Amino acid sequence: MSNPGNRTHARRAATRVHHRLHPLVAALALGLSLPATADVADPKASPAAAAKPRPLLLAQAAPAEKQLPAVTVSASALDTRSDEMTTPATVLSDEQLVQRRAATLGGTLSGEMGISQTHFGAGASRPVIRGMDAARVRIMSDGAEVVDASTISPDHAVAVEPMLARRIEVLRGPSALAYGGGAVGGVVNVLDERVPTAVPEKGVAGAVELRGASAAREGAAAAAVTVGSGNFAMHMEGLKRYAGDYKVGDGWSGGDKVEGSYNRSGTGSVGASWIGTRGYIGLAYTAQRNDYGLPGHSHDLEGCHAHDDHLHCGEHEDEEEHDHAHEEGGGVPRVDMRSDRWDLRGELSEPIAGFSKARLRAGITDYKHDEIEGEEVATTFRNKSHDVRVELEHRKIAGWRGVLGLQTTASDFSAVGEESYIQPTETRRQALFLLEEFRSGNWRFEAAARQEWQRIDAEGDQPDTRHTGTSLSAGANWQFMPQYSLSTTLSRSQRLPTATELYAEGLHMATRTYERGNASLDKETSTNVDLTLRKQGGNTRFSVSAYYNHIKDFIYGQTLDEHDGLQLIQYAQRDASFTGVEGEIRQAVHPRVGVSLLGDYVRARFDDGPGNRNIPRVPAARTGVRVDGNWQGWEGQVEVWRVFAQDDTADFESRTSGYNVVNIGASYGTRLGGFDTSFYARIDNLTNQLAYAHTSFIKDAAPLPGRNFVLGARLAF
Repeated sequence: MSNPGNRTHARRAATRVHHRLHPLVAALALGLSLPATADVADPKASPAAAAKPRPLLLAQAAPAEKQLPAVTVSASALDTRSDEMTTPATVLSDEQLVQRRAATLGGTLSGEMGISQTHFGAGASRPVIRGMDAARVRIMSDGAEVVDASTISPDHAVAVEPMLARRIEVLRGPSALAYGGGAVGGVVNVLDERVPTAVPEKGVAGAVELRGASAAREGAAAAAVTVGSGNFAMHMEGLKRYAGDYKVGDGWSGGDKVEGSYNRSGTGSVGASWIGTRGYIGLAYTAQRNDYGLPGHSHDLEGCHAHDDHLHCGEHEDEEEHDHAHEEGGGVPRVDMRSDRWDLRGELSEPIAGFSKARLRAGITDYKHDEIEGEEVATTFRNKSHDVRVELEHRKIAGWRGVLGLQTTASDFSAVGEESYIQPTETRRQALFLLEEFRSGNWRFEAAARQEWQRIDAEGDQPDTRHTGTSLSAGANWQFMPQYSLSTTLSRSQRLPTATELYAEGLHMATRTYERGNASLDKETSTNVDLTLRKQGGNTRFSVSAYYNHIKDFIYGQTLDEHDGLQLIQYAQRDASFTGVEGEIRQAVHPRVGVSLLGDYVRARFDDGPGNRNIPRVPAARTGVRVDGNWQGWEGQVEVWRVFAQDDTADFESRTSGYNVVNIGASYGTRLGGFDTSFYARIDNLTNQLAYAHTSFIKDAAPLPGRNFVLGARLAF
């Protein structure tokens, strides 16, 4: 990276995108990446054998030189290795997942390159991938769509428990096409063991984990066990978490804690499978209960309403009575969330002539959450849904191997109460998709197509809407030297508008917005170019990705008016572009020690039009240094991050200051009493820096957590 020609090229590229050079230049200089560690699956093995459960260990004795094999990414539909994919993939499993897990999915993934989080206190946070969130990031549970209300608003939790996940995969950009043309940012696939896929060798296998954290006085306990005999296996798991209001860094004007940022949650699951030599079929039931606060919630502007393109704010009719009730209820509203889900999963090898594998994923979800103020339910959100996905993997035809799939989803959504700003709707989606690959020597070619149909029926006087979308992608991976690969992808995908974007109408105090939908919205069309360079082995390993995404008719919330922090939002469309770079480079300085440089940057702007062209809540650029080491059963790492200030702000959006953060982690794995046992410790934000997430609607009311000590132990059998 010291070559003057390379520096000149980086500066020229940065100048075309942004008038301030330092974030992009820093990200280019540090933006090279090491593929994540995970278990390697044998693509030729049977479904039951490939999915055989193994105890999750935090740390094991490492060889003199740590080997990091390419991993098989199950969400790729064709079980493609990470180093052969045409766009970058992140895989968290084993010790890496245990070290990075947080109470929310967004918090768990926010340290990965190109990924940040919406951060709405401690109870709700979705991943933001390459500057995109909500409906542009699809959340999956082992290939089936996760149903909740988190795409509607960032104060709604994702119905996923990271502490019960055995592996999390993130596909960026065009790789997500098989799961939806609307997943322009990417797909997060959370793999669990709810449905057993193999009978334990000894008839029983399981794990118990305890952990605690200081910032929120958090305590969590999880346990899982799988039993089986012959062709039958059963799995049971459960988790309980209690966390109070969390502490923030030094110097916050609001005090040392965020009021109402507590999080109490519980999850339980039971599943059973019949497992044969050619595959398995299984069913699982999962119940999740979350109770968390909504920090930053204000009632000062509940008398506001919209007239044309302006806000009119008067006194609340029963302001004194309402404020008294609010004070009696503890001052901060809370969410009581309940999700009941059934999952049907199955795989079968050699199902019919010409096909090597059939895969079924189906889910039925009954989701509900109450937003409670004092002792009364103010608003109730409900989402009853089913999702069915069937895939057939065909054998080679003229050298091409691929997957043909069908997906159908139905969602019955309603909101009733004070902040029922979305009318009841029924959304029906159907899709056909095809993903093909061709291999020749050191080349791998990939092509995909997806056709979607959507129908949304709205209650009241709102018009029903119909949309169709066609998405296409093509890519290539070239292993041009041993351990080196170059990948590129070109895609054209279409995202269909959501019910919220079409029909919203009303006040939403959690995000301090008055939202108005637009039933005349059209689909948005994204044209994406992605380029990735990787080096997989040796003392120096890296992966760097650059991308450009032009979105025609980008759907966004246009701010028409503002009053005392409350914004009038009208959903509109405007052409936009997202340009970015992300990655990491690791250099082994000793057989047991490595140093990594990391970085990511995204620039998002509207292409034309009057006034401010910046897109709101785009994550700031980041750079970092990580030192990792291992010795016998010990592993550890130290990270130092610089998150730059975000000055590219939209109308009515404030600047976010930059900050530095230091994280330290260590783990030890051993055998105790015949059990695989691991202990881990972590210190996040060692210097107790006051930090804000620019991607958060309530960044000033809920800064990021301050210094946090995490201790945990896990026993597997």
